[in-house]
Amino acid sequence: MLEEIIIAGFGGQGIMVMGRLLAHAGMVEGRNVSWIPSYGPEMRGGTANCCVVISSDPIGSPVVAEPDTVIAMNRPSLEKFAPSIKPSGLLIYNSSLIDIVPERQDITVIAVRASGIASELGDIRAANMVALGAYLRARGVVSREAVVDSIRAVMPKLSQSLIDLNVKALDKGMDIAGDQLMISESIS
Repeated sequence: MLEEIIIAGFGGQGIMVMGRLLAHAGMVEGRNVSWIPSYGPEMRGGTANCCVVISSDPIGSPVVAEPDTVIAMNRPSLEKFAPSIKPSGLLIYNSSLIDIVPERQDITVIAVRASGIASELGDIRAANMVALGAYLRARGVVSREAVVDSIRAVMPKLSQSLIDLNVKALDKGMDIAGDQLMISESIS
């Protein structure tokens, strides 16, 4: 098993947190992992992305050129990284902030109103967890339980209410992706 992921968006959207949680969850489950952050020159609101590799075998290179999955939280990230997804790969995008529909026919595309759902749950900052939940349902590379454990371990300074909100957002994203995958399977 080898999964190469690029997560991208604006700084402040929790891009690095998603990557750290996936990497930590992979370690919890005994996998080899790598996580490489990349920031634009701006302090906040600039570009941010990270590469995550989760594998049952040793990882030859942490650099991801052709990802299996891209999670795009804004339009510039979608435009930059979606073309590089491997055929039969996965694209998850934040349809609250991205006003175009990707046209690739050789990948699975899941549109998630991540920012809108997070706002409905009470905190826009949980949009990253909505998107991460969609990824977990679509790929199953790591378990929900390992990610929830990672939320508690990686973000220990959060109050219990914020941990609970992040878990709710994660679950909501899983539900949405499950619904979209069932619809696409019934159409196929």
